Amino acid sequence: MTIRIFFWLMFAVFLPLGSAHAERPVLTIGATNSPPLSLPDQSGMLDLMLKEAFARIGVDVRFVTLPSERSLIEAEHGIIDGDNNRVAGLEARYPRLIQVPESNMTYEFMAFATRPDVSIKSWADLKAMHAAHVIGWKVFEDNVSASQVTKLPTSKQLFLFLQAGRADVALFDRIGGAYLLGQLKGKPVYAIEPPLAKREMYLYLNAKHADLVPALARALRAMKEEGSHARFVAVKN
Repeated sequence: MTIRIFFWLMFAVFLPLGSAHAERPVLTIGATNSPPLSLPDQSGMLDLMLKEAFARIGVDVRFVTLPSERSLIEAEHGIIDGDNNRVAGLEARYPRLIQVPESNMTYEFMAFATRPDVSIKSWADLKAMHAAHVIGWKVFEDNVSASQVTKLPTSKQLFLFLQAGRADVALFDRIGGAYLLGQLKGKPVYAIEPPLAKREMYLYLNAKHADLVPALARALRAMKEEGSHARFVAVKN
């Protein structure tokens, strides 16, 4: 009787401990290296904001830095669990991806040039130019019809390409472009106003995680209503 009581007591002590430390699910989300929003050490503003959104639904998340096009393909095939900060409507081309129907943030897609007097007010104004952008950025792939288009693997290579005089304009987002230009030396580069486009940017999950989509959208919406979302993605001048 004493031995039986001892084992029941041990069971009662360790069962709650094990339950309290049960591991939460961990999702792997693709992200390009786009400072200051996404960084390889996962400390970017957007990285931290999405970690908070996932934590609110009881899920941990880690971001893996991949080339833009590869990230989409791996998310589509379920090699990773999703892909981050994309324009709406990609499920038409990647049917295994589900868009979380609450945006991460708004992007302003800009032309950058080494001359401040360049006039670009619409996509059509790029027609006679040599334009460059990062491989896999669908908003540019879908809208740019230039005399020549060069696609480069990374944002740093994109701006170095422009500074070297090998393209008339580099196409990128305002926030990431401003950050990079603060880091790079050499010839001055200017953001050409107005933006070519403004788009809401979304997280996509592989269809195997469809059950998480509504809760994640609610978490993002709640963060916006509380004001915590704005603090995460605030751009410091």
